[in-house]
This record gives sequence, structure tokens and C-alpha cells, in this order.
Amino acid sequence: MSMLKKTSRTFYIPISRLEPGLKEAVASAYLCMRAIDEIEDHPDLPDQTKINLLRGVSEAIRGLEPKLQLEALLIPHSNILPPVSVRIYDWLMLCPSSAQDIVKRYITMMSEQMAEWVHRRWTVHTEADLDAYTYSVAGMVGEMLSELWLWFDGTESDPVKAVAFGRGLQAVNILRNRNEDLERGVDYYPEGWDNEEMIRYAKRNLQQADSYIADLKPGPALKFCSIPLALAHATVNVISTGGTKLSRLNVLEIVKRVTG
Repeated sequence: MSMLKKTSRTFYIPISRLEPGLKEAVASAYLCMRAIDEIEDHPDLPDQTKINLLRGVSEAIRGLEPKLQLEALLIPHSNILPPVSVRIYDWLMLCPSSAQDIVKRYITMMSEQMAEWVHRRWTVHTEADLDAYTYSVAGMVGEMLSELWLWFDGTESDPVKAVAFGRGLQAVNILRNRNEDLERGVDYYPEGWDNEEMIRYAKRNLQQADSYIADLKPGPALKFCSIPLALAHATVNVISTGGTKLSRLNVLEIVKRVTG
């Protein structure tokens, strides 16, 4: 949980409030995803090294000796990779054994798709390209969470709306990080789009995300999803009026309102 707080204060809040068992499963998944995301976005790693590491992570997790394979793959790069990336095996082991297959399956898929996006130089020409990218890095997270809700207490959810939940959150991140992405030579906006089109894209997916959580039964899944979704809506509203992000005070106020 200490590493989780260092890597994302926003997701630390809803994860830390989950019940034992589900908390470890979601924390495990999030830390693994943060680990590979740091590889994909690393400013100093050559693209081919990123591709080799991401594909290597997928192969190691599916291999017979994942601990040894991950150590052999990642430790040689420990001088440049952040600690969260070097310790992927630790995060996998944090997950309850009965949920590990779910987390492993999605981490391997995401690693492979991230490697493909590095190979493609994150090229986005059309809205279909944007949909493909946001699915690779976030939409499948919504799918994974839906499987974890079902695993933990039988909570059922709409898998299509689950993708929109993840995709909407990622679209907000794209809006929020627009300048930083352009500085590193990456443009996730389809050709001809400006902030207005991306805001509409985000809002369209967030509306489906609203429907996704409206269908959830009362319980930990609903409590978890309500917090990042409320923060995403608020962030889009801030950006729509010329701002860039929520203040820390705004975040705390929203969390307090959502959680009562």
C-alpha cells in the first residue's frame, strides 16, 4: 500500500477502502499495470528495449518459473527502472491465489498490447485508433475489474460498459496530460481533433461509465468505481472551462462527498 500511495494517490484512496481480499487483488493488479506503464512511458529507454521488456514480462508471467524469469529480465535494468517496475513478481504474489489467473491474464495481454503500441510509435490517426489505444491501456482494466467483482462476491456487471468505464478515465488522462505527451513526441488526438472533440469523446464514455455503476449492486465494487468516476467528471469540467487539473483540496472534497 505504501508503493501504491507513491505511484497514485488517486487510486490509493478507493483501493485502500476495499475489503480484505479484494483490496489485495485490486492493489496487485494496479501495481502490475503501473509497473508496465512505467516501462512503456519511460523517457530514457530506447523503444526496442521497451518492446523487449514488455514482451518479456508477458512471457515470464506465462512461463514455468515467473520469479526467476522476471528477475533475470528486470534486475539488469534496475538502475533505470523505478522500483514499482522491478518488483512485478511481488505484486503478483500479493494477489489472493484464487484471483491470480485473472490478474495474470490481463497483465500479459496489456504487456503485449503496450509493446505493440511502442512498435507503432503510439500513432493515432482516427477515432478507431484512439478506441484501440484506450482499450489496450484502460478498457481492459474495466473488464478485469468486472471479473474481480464477480470473483469476490458475485457482483455482475456489463462488460461493454466496463470498457467504457476504463476508456473514459483514460480519455481524461489524455486531456490532462496533453502538453506533457506532446513534449515527448506523442499525440493521442486523432487527426483534426482539438480539445473539444476529445472532451466529447471523454464525456461520451463517462456517460456509459455512469450507466455501468448504476447497474452495480450496493457493495465494494460500487464504492470503488464511484470515486474515480466522480473525479473524472470533475476533471473534464475543469478542463472544459480552461483549467488543467483538480486541486488536492478539490479531490478530497469530492471523495468526502462520494463516500459520505
